Amino acid sequence: MAEVIEMPRLSDTMEEGVIAAWHKKVGDEVSSGDLLTEIETDKATMDFESPEDGVLLHIGVEEGKGIPVGSLLAIIGGKDEDISAILASYSNGSGNGGAPAATPTPEVSQPSEPTPVATASAAVAVAAPVATAVSNDAIKASPLAKAMAKERGIDLAQVAGSGDNGRIVKRDIENFQPSATPAVKTLTPSTPLSSPLSELTAQGAFEEVGLSQMRKTIARRLSESKFTAPHFYVTMDIDMGNVVAVRKQLNEISPVKISFNDIIIRATASALRQHPQVNASWQGDKIRYNHEIHIGMAVAVEEGLLVPVIRNADAKTFSQIATETKDLAGKARERKLDPSAWTGNTFSISNLGMFGVEEFTAIINPPDACILAVGGIRKEPVVKDDEIVIGHRMKVTLSCDHRVVDGATGAAFLVTLREMLEDPMRMLV
Repeated sequence: MAEVIEMPRLSDTMEEGVIAAWHKKVGDEVSSGDLLTEIETDKATMDFESPEDGVLLHIGVEEGKGIPVGSLLAIIGGKDEDISAILASYSNGSGNGGAPAATPTPEVSQPSEPTPVATASAAVAVAAPVATAVSNDAIKASPLAKAMAKERGIDLAQVAGSGDNGRIVKRDIENFQPSATPAVKTLTPSTPLSSPLSELTAQGAFEEVGLSQMRKTIARRLSESKFTAPHFYVTMDIDMGNVVAVRKQLNEISPVKISFNDIIIRATASALRQHPQVNASWQGDKIRYNHEIHIGMAVAVEEGLLVPVIRNADAKTFSQIATETKDLAGKARERKLDPSAWTGNTFSISNLGMFGVEEFTAIINPPDACILAVGGIRKEPVVKDDEIVIGHRMKVTLSCDHRVVDGATGAAFLVTLREMLEDPMRMLV
């Protein structure tokens, strides 16, 4: 009997997936565990294996296209098995997923060529926009397409994508032919103002890029957070002189290089242990106070932001945290994080200090009640023992959900965090 495979929910925030690549085609025999397809979620590109033995009888959506969770992804069954009834049930919305197998993407209208105007007046040359140099890594393309382009020495900036929202997929690399230099178009003073070319030159050159699944999710979740949770902010300036000295000593004996961020994560976790009211979340009709401390670490990736989680951070050594942060950050940038790696956070940290940012505020990452924004460590003159000396200072800003955390509670947490960082030995007792 034919086995219906619906688009799975591969993350807690996933509403739709994009098919990055199919590794089997209709008519191929497949075995349980065979790699069937690669699915791009809002967090990562994940391999999806066949759950059954049989023949691939139907593919519900082509490469580069999006498909809602619960929609028909594929059908596996016996050779020449009749699946017309299954297809009919999904096409009319009565299947389990209640959604069509694939939703057509609207065509984006392109401005038509202006009608040539003969005139004795001088023509104004309007060249097609000149493409700027863009790294292949920054271009929207499936992992398979990127690998093929690298192997064949193809610049992805020259490839037109035929996938969803202009995404470059396998067939685009296979069909790629180097194009000639774009022709120069002419616009004369007598060209009507209403012509498509005139409209383009009037509003200036621009580029519109379709939203990735990750960017859609970031927009939705952070909008909900910002406009639902009443944010307030508490900023504190911290003396980091002892952390600078301790980090140098730690790195002389640590098997892995320890960063300032690793120490801040450990200090934050220790402070949360003393302030459980901050390690909490709003649950609608109740507040959840978490007994375990799982720190979400914001990592910038090509298409947005991922927040892998350091679990039980208060019970880990500096070197353990350093090893874990490097591993998770690397997997996040390669979009290879396992779903379990980005769920379960109870508090989040966003650090922009490495970019020279002195101070900023961050939007709370649901379901957390708070997020800590960390600025850079700066050298500046400070007064110690009535003398002016060079000090190391760092500003942190705590964003709080006022439904859960009050001002005095947030301030008390920052006082404890400051004590941990100004006297790092406190973290070890």
